[in-house]
Amino acid sequence: MLFMGYLMNFEYARKKMVQEQIVARGVSDRRVLEAMLKVPRHIFVQEAMAAQAYSDSALPIGEKQTISQPYMVALMSELLALTGREKVLEIGTGSGYQTAILATLAERVFTAERIRPLALRARKCLDSLGLFNVMLRINDSEGSSIGWEEEAPFDAIIVTAGAPAVPGILTEQLACGGRLVIPVGDEEEQRLIKIEKHADGTLETVVSVSCRFVPLIGKQGW
Repeated sequence: MLFMGYLMNFEYARKKMVQEQIVARGVSDRRVLEAMLKVPRHIFVQEAMAAQAYSDSALPIGEKQTISQPYMVALMSELLALTGREKVLEIGTGSGYQTAILATLAERVFTAERIRPLALRARKCLDSLGLFNVMLRINDSEGSSIGWEEEAPFDAIIVTAGAPAVPGILTEQLACGGRLVIPVGDEEEQRLIKIEKHADGTLETVVSVSCRFVPLIGKQGW
């Protein structure tokens, strides 16, 4: 009974998170909200922090990395405007939580992580949820900032680390009509940027909210 109560508390906390942290801040994409309600965020944090999993904040996941604030995960997912048929690239797997949301929203997800222990832990969590439409690659030496050229083009690309500028190599891997969402700025603060690639190859940029992510490490980052 105690175990069942614990699970029910997580379900309640997840519903409360979606209503108070996400819907209340203007995220309205029905599929994104359903994914946020479905994916158990608490399995993607360290066990000692499970009780804080649905709080309105980023949390440490080890290796000097974080799991993003729930609102930021929802907002970035909404900006990608996924319909369920897309091939998505994620730069920075981290805990795997954003990956799980993407895997729920898209047909296929390719995710790259430079820190091996995080990647292995994320893979285990994703497998436990039956999210087998995720291809995960570990880029130990050069970082993940260079994308996944051999699998390009992608209908959507998401970067879960702050970059000093929009990496040209990623816009090159973006399909026409595709969307790229990335935090851009200095190492202390960024602005969330959405880039849409038009049929003629031109790029349209929209600046969204202020944010703070861990730095993007690699050739196209810091």
